[in-house]
Amino acid sequence: MRLLRVHALLIMNHDQIVEISPQVFKQDYRQKHPEVTVLDPPDAIQHLHNRQSMLQDVVDLNLSDCHGKVAIPRQLVFTKEKDPSSIPYEVTKAGMKLPLVAKPLVVDGTAKSHELFLAYDEFSLSELEPPLVLQEFVNHGGVLFKIYIVGETIKVVRRFSLPNISKRELSKVAGVFRFPRVSCAAASADDADLDPNIAEHPPRPLLERLARELRHRLGLHLFNIDMIREYGTKDVFYVIDINYFPGYGKMPDYEHVFTDFLLSLMQSKYKKKLTT
Repeated sequence: MRLLRVHALLIMNHDQIVEISPQVFKQDYRQKHPEVTVLDPPDAIQHLHNRQSMLQDVVDLNLSDCHGKVAIPRQLVFTKEKDPSSIPYEVTKAGMKLPLVAKPLVVDGTAKSHELFLAYDEFSLSELEPPLVLQEFVNHGGVLFKIYIVGETIKVVRRFSLPNISKRELSKVAGVFRFPRVSCAAASADDADLDPNIAEHPPRPLLERLARELRHRLGLHLFNIDMIREYGTKDVFYVIDINYFPGYGKMPDYEHVFTDFLLSLMQSKYKKKLTT
């Protein structure tokens, strides 16, 4: 019963904390409530609310000694001040390859912030409304890996994603099309009969090193990584999104994982208290 009350307190306080600035939280709330265990600081969480800064910590990672390479798709950022009619020119100037995935720049938890569009030609890009991020679409066999991080625990779930786009299809289709948030699709790909080259999970050493590096760089315990494997390769992966406190209900054994995580935090805090 005590654990249930603590869990409810954490969830209730989450909405209250995000309404105040990180500076106020640090100086006021934490000073007044030293007994409260802060899972993740608001200023670190805010880092993931912007898709421009979200993936910066992945760019210079060198994981070549972990049986794989991890990168991010080429992307271009357009702020709200940018005239939509200039987007086609900027894309051509940057040498971006079609098709392009368009995502809102700000991730604020609303349905609109998760709207995704696929652009097949440059001229239709002027239909999009900044602020937004354009990412080069990487063929990945229609499978996305959702990598859940809870402290030091890592769980991987396969999800169906967008199918590969051929050069033939690209030459015949024009326009910008909205598509659903594929990473939240109800259908899991874990039990599907897929080509092993597509379905095989990323190497465990790679996941462990990636999770450890991002935990340190982001300063967060609770997040998930959306990762794809470039089609036709075995060890080339792309991180396309990082989300804070995702829908853990879709993670295997989430009840036990969360219970163990919260208990370990409280035990660690209790031991520190005894030594001071």
